[in-house]
Amino acid sequence: MNAFLDAYRVLSRVLKEGARLKLALSELPAGEHGLTVKLVYSALEHEGYLSLCLKTFAKKTPPASVRIILKIALSAMLFADMPRPVSVNEAVELCKTVGKGSAAGFVNAFLRAFDESKVAVPEGLEGLAVESNFPLFAVEEIAARYGARARDILLAKSSGVSVRFVRGMERYLGLPHKDTPFERVKIFANFTRDGGFSRGDYTFQSIGSVAVCSVVEPCARLLDACAAPGGKSVLLAEKCGQVVACDVHAHRVRLIESYARRMGAENIRIEEGDSARFEPAFDCAFDGVLCDVPCSGLGTVAENPDLPQNKTKESVAALGKLQTAILENCSRYVRPGGLLYYATCSILEEENDGIVRAHLEAHPEFSAEAADCPLPHEKTRYGLQFLPDTAFGAGFYVSKMRRSE
Repeated sequence: MNAFLDAYRVLSRVLKEGARLKLALSELPAGEHGLTVKLVYSALEHEGYLSLCLKTFAKKTPPASVRIILKIALSAMLFADMPRPVSVNEAVELCKTVGKGSAAGFVNAFLRAFDESKVAVPEGLEGLAVESNFPLFAVEEIAARYGARARDILLAKSSGVSVRFVRGMERYLGLPHKDTPFERVKIFANFTRDGGFSRGDYTFQSIGSVAVCSVVEPCARLLDACAAPGGKSVLLAEKCGQVVACDVHAHRVRLIESYARRMGAENIRIEEGDSARFEPAFDCAFDGVLCDVPCSGLGTVAENPDLPQNKTKESVAALGKLQTAILENCSRYVRPGGLLYYATCSILEEENDGIVRAHLEAHPEFSAEAADCPLPHEKTRYGLQFLPDTAFGAGFYVSKMRRSE
């Protein structure tokens, strides 16, 4: 296996083509990819700092492919304890392998001249943006809202692998793990999938996903409006008579089908559909509707270091239009007296309370309902905000609203 080459392939998919990191990693050929994963995650987690390194030591901005090669090599030297001569040699060979041989001399000279002590990280919020890898606009917003706590929020790390058990949990409790407020959910330092996964004994489900489900009240008929990959639908099927799970993309609908089948959830009806477009058959048809909407994902950077790529205030505002459209449309599906839930994996107010506030102002037939959850959180005006420094590295939001009779 060639860890530098594999890391280059993955990072090219993420940084040049906009692919999601976990998808790009899944495309690697079968084999042991421990060093590859370390290099990729390090390059993305420290992308802001590595870009500053390039800016400091390169007179001109190198082409995208060369920047990726340099970031891999720097990650190996700085974060994987690889000796400089080895990293330099691997990077030079990588240039030749991927058709960038003309840049080999530049890469060699750059890496041999690199001196970390000469990289000047800015002070204040700009420096925190470099250190945390969050976009500056998000750092500024979070600092304005949380003050000194912002640093802990932005630099929080993932606590590990979150596993929700259906049965047989005792067999795995000898592994290093952390308890959570949810009896059947444990967070492991490392967890290797075995036959129990295929049997539906357990599933991998984020602590945020479980927490959102804990806020949803049992009911006869629930709509999960943006359901893929299906974790929430399956868990909610345990306390709801029927769950209708929808997603706009056919391949994501298949993910829900596979998930439900593996976990033996038989009271889920799965449909392909756009939750921003009205479906007459759903009008006032549900006791509860959950809208876990597409969002910036900036609450899950600790787990998904690729998410900050290309995030801007403008891109978040564009998402706000979609979030508003989904909430507006799906609110029509709630029967009188029923409950509407709005959730994101964001820590930005404009994606959370801001969207709910606008909805409630436009729809007086809905009112915010008190919600609670055993996972540590902050109560906002309209919901619950979970923050990475106290919620096992996860940041997300949920609001509960009731439609008048």
